[in-house]
Amino acid sequence: MTQATFPDHFSGVADAYAAARPEYPDALFDALADVVPASATVWEPGCGSGQATRGLAARFARVHATDPSTEQVARHWARDGASSDVTVAVEPGERTALADGSAGLVAVAQALHWFDRPRFFAECERVLAPGGVLAAWGYPDFLPPEGMADAVAAYRAEIEPHWPPEREQVDTHYAGYHWPFAALPVPTLWLEAEWSLPRFLRYLSSSSASARCRAATGDDPVARHAAALSAAWGEADEVRTITWPLFLHLRRKA
Repeated sequence: MTQATFPDHFSGVADAYAAARPEYPDALFDALADVVPASATVWEPGCGSGQATRGLAARFARVHATDPSTEQVARHWARDGASSDVTVAVEPGERTALADGSAGLVAVAQALHWFDRPRFFAECERVLAPGGVLAAWGYPDFLPPEGMADAVAAYRAEIEPHWPPEREQVDTHYAGYHWPFAALPVPTLWLEAEWSLPRFLRYLSSSSASARCRAATGDDPVARHAAALSAAWGEADEVRTITWPLFLHLRRKA
């Protein structure tokens, strides 16, 4: 899979993605730090605009964050040398410039379903040092806040036909993958965000299904459902808790 042919559903919404994606919880990065030493070099393929990079950089010596999308990399928080411990590069998920056996951790946040997995797993075998860990995590759709189930269901029904087929792999928590390394125990994790209504609507607009719906129909599904979502939310500046189930796979190279 070359840079020109990767399944690119986010370059067109790169600004919204950078501004609206939720932050990962400390408990996730603590789970990684429990099985990988702080001195490790981390390869983070599919880094997007860096939602996971900050947490990785806070716990490990060096992070090499890569993404095949130039638009996403251009919006990465460390692109201008914001952290001396983070390098950012435009690279496909299946190949990195890191040397053989140089990484202690490969960390993939909400991106593994886009990769050519046989090629990616072979690259993990090459780049991970003996005993290194492959970590991959993601989150399916959020749980509707109290009183919003009907409004959210109507919005979801409109965008449902426009989800890329890879989305089903997230919904099943990557079940059925042929992993290259032995599994490690993982904790139960949740992703939470405290958002006002405008931030919540920006998040909905940043999804690949919303973008594909706009492109296919010429109609903005978030704008179409904004009134109903707003009425169910309450005051626009009211802060509500949005919750996603967060799944994690940890695999250690022999």
